[in-house]
Amino acid sequence: MTRHFISLLDLSSDEFRGLIHRAIELKNNRDSNYQPLKGQVLAMIFEKSSTRTRISFEAGMSHFGGSAIFLSPRDTQLGRGEPLQDSAKVISSMVDGIMLRTNGHDMVTTFAQYSSVPVINGLTDQEHPCQLLADMQTYFELRGDIQGKTVAWIGDGNNMCHSYIHAATVLDFTLHIASPAGYMPDTAIVAAAGERVKFFDTPLAAAEQADLVVTDVWASMGQEEEQKQREIAFKDYQVNAEVMAMANKDALFMHCLPAHRGEEVSADVIDGVQSVVFPEAENRLHAQKALLEFLLTKK
Repeated sequence: MTRHFISLLDLSSDEFRGLIHRAIELKNNRDSNYQPLKGQVLAMIFEKSSTRTRISFEAGMSHFGGSAIFLSPRDTQLGRGEPLQDSAKVISSMVDGIMLRTNGHDMVTTFAQYSSVPVINGLTDQEHPCQLLADMQTYFELRGDIQGKTVAWIGDGNNMCHSYIHAATVLDFTLHIASPAGYMPDTAIVAAAGERVKFFDTPLAAAEQADLVVTDVWASMGQEEEQKQREIAFKDYQVNAEVMAMANKDALFMHCLPAHRGEEVSADVIDGVQSVVFPEAENRLHAQKALLEFLLTKK
């Protein structure tokens, strides 16, 4: 059975924790002679531009002795209407894994259905599971296991919020969400998480006694034309010193970047002592190396 990584729900809690611990191990023991993916090729399909996702997957494959091919719809038949199942069958017949960063979630699920090799969700408009591997690795490194802890999500009920809901389910923590009306997370994703997810009317209330506070940009890629309207909707949803003061004293602040200081987060928070956004960004590399090893090595 080919294993895919489309969602955090594809992992058991033991597998998720195993990936986190392996990522920490790989980070702390960088052995250039360890090349488990020697001769293997990862196809990376990007419909959306990327910094962290592209560099981390490409560098990770390189560290492991493999290589990565960058494909954009502009340079391939994907952008010219070749049926997805045909593309998936053809591409998977020539490579060892496929990573997609795309708009529609159904593109990734369709690829997985017709691919003969593992498919990785590098981001869709519904979920961003690779980011959560890095976020959770960062938390575990600095604070230990997140089971039983409280995380506050403040802002858009977007793909990152959905993956936090999934992480709460798999790793067993409580998620407090404060999102403005009209920008709430998907009701089906929320319902499946049961009592682990709680909603609050204000960021201050959501952040109370949180161990981790997380936010994201007000307008994600592709939503720029909504920027003005979103600025109005989200104006009371900034993570600032007042919000962080409601959280526990040793609470961490995370953001998947790129960030807009003065919008979703104040400069004093993102550049302050509780912020771990740069270790979090670096951990995309280590977490994804653990994921690549998990999916692509012939166990």
